[in-house]
Amino acid sequence: MAVAAAHSLHENTAPIATRGRDRRVAGVAFGAHALHDGYTDLIYVLLPLWQKEFGVGYAELGLLRALFSGTMAGFQIPAGLLAERFGPAAVLALGTALTGIGYCLAGASAGIALLMTALFCGGLGSSTQHPIASSLVAHAFSGARSMKAIGTYNFAGDIGKMTLPATASLLLVLMPWRPVLALLGAVGLVAGLAIFVLTPRLAAETSGRPAAHATDAKHDGVAHRIAFPVLISIGMLDSATRMGFLLFLPFVLTAKGASVPMIGLALTAVFVGGAAGKLVCGFVGARIGAIPTVWLTEGLTAALIVALLPLQLYPALALLPFIGIVLNGTSSVLYGSVPELVAPERRARAFGVFYTATIGAGASAPVIYGLIGDRLGVPTTVIIIAALVLLTLPLSVVLRSVRPLAEPKRHAS
Repeated sequence: MAVAAAHSLHENTAPIATRGRDRRVAGVAFGAHALHDGYTDLIYVLLPLWQKEFGVGYAELGLLRALFSGTMAGFQIPAGLLAERFGPAAVLALGTALTGIGYCLAGASAGIALLMTALFCGGLGSSTQHPIASSLVAHAFSGARSMKAIGTYNFAGDIGKMTLPATASLLLVLMPWRPVLALLGAVGLVAGLAIFVLTPRLAAETSGRPAAHATDAKHDGVAHRIAFPVLISIGMLDSATRMGFLLFLPFVLTAKGASVPMIGLALTAVFVGGAAGKLVCGFVGARIGAIPTVWLTEGLTAALIVALLPLQLYPALALLPFIGIVLNGTSSVLYGSVPELVAPERRARAFGVFYTATIGAGASAPVIYGLIGDRLGVPTTVIIIAALVLLTLPLSVVLRSVRPLAEPKRHAS
């Protein structure tokens, strides 16, 4: 009887403990995403100050921005591998602290060389966030909950992009830029300690697929080896479309008679819609499935981009938040599909590969589309951007026949 009572108590308390662990994972992952994305976009606020302080030109400013983002993108795969070896809590905490140290060093920079070193450190630290935080969310939230959670995680990054640069702008009214960076860098050190303490220590994940289904497992392994590169290809096309459209949007609006302040308002409308889309589409994908959601968002992206061209200025401005929703919403569905296509114990490195590929595509797309724009003009290039995003639709069909890998057996230590 005592054994039965103990068993009953375990059944009642285990879900509560699991929910508490999942909330801690969500808090750590969402907070890390907000902080690191805020750090990444904070550089835009600082570039004019650095230009004045160090007397550099626009090419050097572009190099400074690329140094942070390029380092962040390039080291995401090694960060995922380190997380598999040393644990996600330690690597994510160290990376967050390193980014904070990078901003502290930037505030102490007496010359451009030390500033470049600081930005390299910051980018190296931020390379840990995407693969590890995404993997933590996928570990804690399974099935349809995974896509909802990753959609919310995706949304948290946009909150950071809006709040940290805005906070820095307010602080710059009160004090010089060097103390501001020291203060914001210290936030990273505190956050790194909090991440290390609060992140649950999760046991290594295993697939949990029964041995009796060895034949199915072999078949699924082949299918998933094809499906994951296809998912990456869809993500690269989606990212390239987003960055290509944003490159030409100011010129489309200028041709309609928009002023510079109005263009700034238009971009804000796209970004706000995009933040909402990342959150909403994660829930839509969990409800109707990833493939229908990709068809819905990418089809609407192409249609709305083309519809924008003939509109007058004010109807075009009204359309932009809706473009932002579908333009950014697909990413939550794609990120949420990664855990279904890779073995659980390889999710950190898989997220690293996925983020590296999509960020790289987004970085190179403006250059490629810019060359096309120089040759064919803005309207034709925008139509090409809208047409190419439709390539994601036949690619997504490949994913339809792939069954999700078995959920891992998880134990918190």
